[in-house]
Amino acid sequence: MQTLGEIRCFLLDMDGTINLGQKLLPGAKEFIDYLKESDRDFLFLTNNSSKDSTHYVEKMCNLGIECDAKNVLTSGDATISYLNSLKSKARVFLMGTPELEREFQKFGFILTDENPDYVVLGFDMTLTYEKLVKGCDFIRNGAAYIATHPDFNCPVENGYIPDTGSMMELIKASTGKVPFVVGKPNKEIIQSAFRKMKQYKLNEFAVVGDRVYTDIKTGENAGITSILVLSGESTVEDLDKYGVKATFVFDGIGDIYKSLKKYDEEHKNISS
Repeated sequence: MQTLGEIRCFLLDMDGTINLGQKLLPGAKEFIDYLKESDRDFLFLTNNSSKDSTHYVEKMCNLGIECDAKNVLTSGDATISYLNSLKSKARVFLMGTPELEREFQKFGFILTDENPDYVVLGFDMTLTYEKLVKGCDFIRNGAAYIATHPDFNCPVENGYIPDTGSMMELIKASTGKVPFVVGKPNKEIIQSAFRKMKQYKLNEFAVVGDRVYTDIKTGENAGITSILVLSGESTVEDLDKYGVKATFVFDGIGDIYKSLKKYDEEHKNISS
């Protein structure tokens, strides 16, 4: 069994794992600081494709965690990476926010509403009926159909708003088609993380999160170490409920920090 100390790169969910809203969870800053101190790495992994990496860098820095774009992977980024591995500079009809459009254009994709190779559905808070009509027509006519992530709802301050998964159901009702989905809990987002952090081996990655059916299921699907923290949505009982296995379970991110530090101290004493 993989030991915690052997992990070199932690793929981190944010809300419920590192922070709750505008507050860091206990031990989060100490954990990130220790990863840097001990020559380990981290990547914030989010299914939200409506924002770019700059948004999350600013969010984390405002919370007191120093990071940059190399430490963030959104499902939008992962979709771009996946598409780039299939066909660079492809023609794409994109249902996404202006931020996601800019990311696609940055990587050379041609955004078009005429004869696209791919229809890509993201978390589009600028979605219009016209976009839906065009997207459905392209899908019916054989364009490859990809979605950034499958979440049905996005949590906001006053509750929830419909997310990409809800739009997937609408398009399915109209076209009978379902997309290839990149984001958590699918392994493709982890494969994109591998491409971004290619200096590490498969067994040196671990995904950390508070949701059994997304974060921990992602680890299971990708065949990497998974760490459930009980500081957010899920409980230990949810592992049985969803039929998912976690490699490790901790009360919170601060406990992972303590265990890592203890592992390093013990092995430093052994080696000396």
